[in-house]
Amino acid sequence: MTAPEGMYGVALKPKLLRSLLREYVPDEKHPFSNPSELSYIVSTVKTHKLLSEWSPQPMEQESVEAWKSTVDSWVKRLLTLTSSTLPDKCWAGICLLGLTCQECSSERFIASYAEWLDKLLSHVQPSVVSHFVKAASCAALSDMFTRLSGFSNAKKDATSHAMKVIQPALKLLNEDSSALVLEEAVCLLCTMINFFPSTVHRHYDSVETAIVSKIVSGKCSAGVLKKLGYGLSSLPKSRGDEDSWCLMMDKILLYINSQLNDALQGLEEEAKNTQTLRALLPSGKEPPPPLSGLVESERASDLSTRRPERLLGSRISTLMQCCCDMLTSSYPVMVSVPVCGLIALAGRVLMVDGSSSLSSYSFLTTLKQEFVCSEIPILQLRSLEILTAVVKALSSQLLPHVAGIVQLLNEYFRRCKFPDLKIKAYSIVKVLLMSMGTGIAIHISQDIISNVFIDLDIIGGEKDGKNSGTHSEVPTKLLTESRQKKRKHSIIARSSQEEPAHNSLEVGTLHKSTPISVKIAALEALESLLTSAGAMRSESWRGNVDNLLITVATNAFKGGWSKEERKKFLSDDSTPIWQDFQLAALRALLASLLSPGRVRPSHLALGLQLFRRGMQEAGTKLGEYCGHALLALEVLIHPRALPLLDLASIGSNEFKDVIHTVYQDGGPRGNGPAEPESEDDDLNENWLGKDDDRELEIKDSKRQREIADYNNTETPSLDELTPVKVSAASTSRVPERIERMVESPHFGNAEVEKVDSFVIDDVAMVENSKTAVKSDVISEEIAELGSTSDTKNVFDRMLERVNVSYGSEDETIPDIVDGDPDDDSHSDNEG
Repeated sequence: MTAPEGMYGVALKPKLLRSLLREYVPDEKHPFSNPSELSYIVSTVKTHKLLSEWSPQPMEQESVEAWKSTVDSWVKRLLTLTSSTLPDKCWAGICLLGLTCQECSSERFIASYAEWLDKLLSHVQPSVVSHFVKAASCAALSDMFTRLSGFSNAKKDATSHAMKVIQPALKLLNEDSSALVLEEAVCLLCTMINFFPSTVHRHYDSVETAIVSKIVSGKCSAGVLKKLGYGLSSLPKSRGDEDSWCLMMDKILLYINSQLNDALQGLEEEAKNTQTLRALLPSGKEPPPPLSGLVESERASDLSTRRPERLLGSRISTLMQCCCDMLTSSYPVMVSVPVCGLIALAGRVLMVDGSSSLSSYSFLTTLKQEFVCSEIPILQLRSLEILTAVVKALSSQLLPHVAGIVQLLNEYFRRCKFPDLKIKAYSIVKVLLMSMGTGIAIHISQDIISNVFIDLDIIGGEKDGKNSGTHSEVPTKLLTESRQKKRKHSIIARSSQEEPAHNSLEVGTLHKSTPISVKIAALEALESLLTSAGAMRSESWRGNVDNLLITVATNAFKGGWSKEERKKFLSDDSTPIWQDFQLAALRALLASLLSPGRVRPSHLALGLQLFRRGMQEAGTKLGEYCGHALLALEVLIHPRALPLLDLASIGSNEFKDVIHTVYQDGGPRGNGPAEPESEDDDLNENWLGKDDDRELEIKDSKRQREIADYNNTETPSLDELTPVKVSAASTSRVPERIERMVESPHFGNAEVEKVDSFVIDDVAMVENSKTAVKSDVISEEIAELGSTSDTKNVFDRMLERVNVSYGSEDETIPDIVDGDPDDDSHSDNEG
């Protein structure tokens, strides 16, 4: 008797499935008393893969048959429930049948999906009373066709079955259904568009009319409007050509502009409408037909029955979101994006602040102004999302239009007072910096910094006033460029130098209302600026930004390191907390330290101290990021030049082969292009050997003084020309005697060594490709010459005997090299 298997055993799966059927799944005799138990059934089936009928281990035939029989009973029970006249049992059966479409084996799905499809289609008809049953049927059909799209061998049959779904889904859209049914019906249509576009092609106009009529009705909830907008943006995929996409985009933009004419009348300049329309319809371009085929009179009459706030909230906002979806979603072919029209339309909305002019006061009622002002923030948010989508979609292709976007954002920063909108504007700046690169960053850096300095409370924003002196060092030009408010800050900055403590508290009170989320967005913008253009023409602002970031980071941790704690009862977990601000400050500080500059960062020590302290916060995001920061800063803490090859793991012979191969390709300096250096010049031994092996031994320095005086035509005697001994590990060219100061690697700047370098005549030290010139060569040469007074002839004859090649005919005396003989970077400077 074998031991029972655990929870991973195959024998357990049919037992669990039978237990679910017996205890939780209703049947025709037992009522469905607790619908919440359905979530437990779904979770158990997905966790243990109870419907997969597959196991990574080989299964016995008995286990296979038991599992298959249990799944057959499961499917039979569900089909019985879907035929029930009781809505709750029918709803439960449809929900579990949709789960079965996702989880069952491929063989069972291909064999049974046609039967399941007929069952589900019977519940999508408008005659069905229960909205829950209709919605569950649409959701199950979406799951079925989503999985069916993955079977290429069943594509033809799947397309024919998908055609049966379009008409029932359109009927659900056209009738006054509940929000739940509308949402699932739109999702079903989107599934057909994405996976079976040919089925929607013949119903293109009907689908567009049904979706747009729901959008402009103003009766749908926000969730339904979002799904409707996505369905409208996906509709051109059913045709898959450029003209359909461009036509849909033009129709939506013109409809939005016409709605803005009525909504913003009296709240903007009269020329704005004409300017936007000119950008949407350039000269020579024919206007497209109205959206969804409705005539202008029908749209106008429907417009008059709606209130302004409903108009803005339901129509314009949804259609703007639809434009964003069209720009960010994938499309089968390349399309031409109307960039000028999109920027003009977004700018028209962003420049509206709700104030009315005297000329428009006669026809602008107070009630209408209140309604419009209540909806302007959401419209401006959608406009910023359009700009974000344009920048992300076009990236570097946006270059001709970047100036207009930057000018628009600068003006909006000056006007904007809402935190969420300012955060969105900062996100556009980040995308611009990262997508457009250094060229754009150079031109917009001052505008970014001036806004960031304001939002980070840089002028005396600390309660204790300790850093007011640092804050006051910020140039006033960064604070006086854009608006009167910045000029006010510069005046406060100058006064803070005289009375730092008092004025620091005053200004801190003024800036206390800046939300944490805005500060985080400002720090992220600075991080992007330093990443893309920290070393390009940044002399005017780099020092101030570095001081700002170390100040912000230091002040952020004065109260301690935050623990990861969020309010569990809040549904929105994205609400920023103080820990998020601390993390953003650390990220910006690391970018400041790593961004290339002309000098070593002055705040490196403070930054390292901060990151090392953060490493102690184990198990938190702050501690994890501090560890990453210290790893990235290692190149600044211990700068060193590592070899290109791992010499310790390569043998001497292998290393020589590598070096000779390199020399044969390009040739070293001072030799022919295909001639290797002397075999005695073993770089591997030089690098890995002791310093004593590379020292130059010279017994007589008088020889050097005579060579230095050679140009003065003084003729020394031959007796003074003593031989020179050179070690075998010496290099081919030895530098002239000089005195230079070298920093000790062990004591830094505290100890300085005086290094004497000597040079002898090049004829005594040059090596060719095969042999090295040694001291006995010079000795023999002097002995043969005998006594003579012509020193020049001596050296000429010595050169002829040695037969030295310097790499070029014109070069008679080799370069004087100071330092590493393999490094050519010094030869031009030291010669």
